[in-house]
Amino acid sequence: MSDVFNQEQLKIQRGISKREDKLVLLIQIALDDHDSYGDLEESQFRNIVRVSDTTESVEVIKNFLLYQVGRDKKWGRGKNSLAFKIIKDIETDIKNLAEQIAQESNTDDPEIVKKIHLELTRRYLGYGARYLVYKRKGEI
Repeated sequence: MSDVFNQEQLKIQRGISKREDKLVLLIQIALDDHDSYGDLEESQFRNIVRVSDTTESVEVIKNFLLYQVGRDKKWGRGKNSLAFKIIKDIETDIKNLAEQIAQESNTDDPEIVKKIHLELTRRYLGYGARYLVYKRKGEI
């Protein structure tokens, strides 16, 4: 039984690795639309990365983004805000990727799908933090 579980984990990790380019592109597209957010600072984006690293819930991450929208305009306002774009990516594209990986790994366990979804979301946000540094300091 242990070997089956380890094979499943290996398939999941491979599936996640195969989708990293997609995650990078998704967050870059969101951050490239500068009209969707204000003067977002790297530290504010790192806060969402920290939240993602300290929770086991994608819903907690989305809730934190909504909280940020309510606090100030740096994450944007309304349905076209960066925060809503990120939430949309998490709810659609990233969730679909998680379901694909689970299917490829021959699992239909909803808890495993949730864990894959969370891991993909964490990576997506981490890539966003890196890209925002570039947007703020490296873009000419």
